[in-house]
Amino acid sequence: MNKKTKKRITFFLVAKFGWLFILLLGKLSFVKLVGLKHLRRVKKEGAPLIYVLWHGRIMLPIYIHRNQGITAMVSLHDDGEMISQAVHRLGYKTVRGSSTRGGKEAFYKMLDVLKNGGECTIMPDGPRGPRHKLKPGALFLAQQSGAYILPLSFRCKHPVEFKSWDRFNLITPFSRSVAVYGEPIRVPRELSEQEIEFYTEKIEQGMIENEKRADAYFN
Repeated sequence: MNKKTKKRITFFLVAKFGWLFILLLGKLSFVKLVGLKHLRRVKKEGAPLIYVLWHGRIMLPIYIHRNQGITAMVSLHDDGEMISQAVHRLGYKTVRGSSTRGGKEAFYKMLDVLKNGGECTIMPDGPRGPRHKLKPGALFLAQQSGAYILPLSFRCKHPVEFKSWDRFNLITPFSRSVAVYGEPIRVPRELSEQEIEFYTEKIEQGMIENEKRADAYFN
């Protein structure tokens, strides 16, 4: 079997059955939500919301927030198409684009969702990395929409961690898992260049610290 054929088979399996895989592993995991007060605070205020997740820590959050009508930004790459088809079946909406392709059009579609009080999610180090490096899309969306940025991560007690660029974490069946919500961040409408750098660092470090809290939960 050549590489092209393997790729086609992988695409078919993930696109058609990936959502079932996520749903099954989620239901077989014992999940605890930590920092839920941060999410409740934003919900109570009624403000638009952007969940930000590192690319390697998306699996459990996809399960937890299924069927909530959240709009996800998904890349135009082949792996993005697989993700898009899978998450549609879990009740997500998607816009297609990233920092490398189709980003401008996707940005304005997401902005429209947020201005109408919706919720979005972005993986700001995707689609190809570098890992844990915040690209500016989420910050500019929050700046123009007035949305809160809410870091979200997860860890399970005995994860399978792939040797990919994002160190993708897979939930294992019957494991204890934790999803951790970080402190919400609001970005002012008017920012100088120095302030943009400040908030970029603040969001990036907030996400990294939130992931560390998730990693430390079972230690």
